[in-house]
Amino acid sequence: GVYVEGLTMRVVKSVAQIDEVQKDGKKNRSTGATAMNQTSSRSHSIFTIVVESSDIGPDGEPRIKVGKLNLVDLAGSERQSKTGATGDRLKEATKINLSLAALGNVISALSIKSKGGRHEKKHIPFRDSKLTFLLQGSLGGDSKVLMFVNCSPVLWNSDESVCSLNFAKRCRSVQLGAATKNS
Repeated sequence: GVYVEGLTMRVVKSVAQIDEVQKDGKKNRSTGATAMNQTSSRSHSIFTIVVESSDIGPDGEPRIKVGKLNLVDLAGSERQSKTGATGDRLKEATKINLSLAALGNVISALSIKSKGGRHEKKHIPFRDSKLTFLLQGSLGGDSKVLMFVNCSPVLWNSDESVCSLNFAKRCRSVQLGAATKNS
């Protein structure tokens, strides 16, 4: 497994309780000022909801259904020359960029096109970062992914916007179930 400092799990039974847990989690989100953004995200955020339901099947036996929803807010990659980051901000940016690079490597490995109607065997590097390890089931399983990409209309930010859109394009090419077929 992976150890994430401050990670908590709570059992809730209503939407209002989920909202309270999400508000508590938001308090732990790290933000800070850079030359590009006064409230720049200095950490990634993952909010996971596991929904369980039970009923009695036609055979009279109890059945339990489980679904999982990961809400992920990624801190954006940063160029030190634009952010003016130094000291702790520079260390944060380095860690953010490393985990985003690991995520990009996983997406690239999952998006390898099939050759001649068969999938190429390839190692998927889920264990290269905490982020990719925690999202393994959502990235490579038979999951549906919805991605929102934040782009800036400002010309000065065009490199970052193009990079984000290219990442989203790579995500679109992930083959459903690729990790389970190729691991």
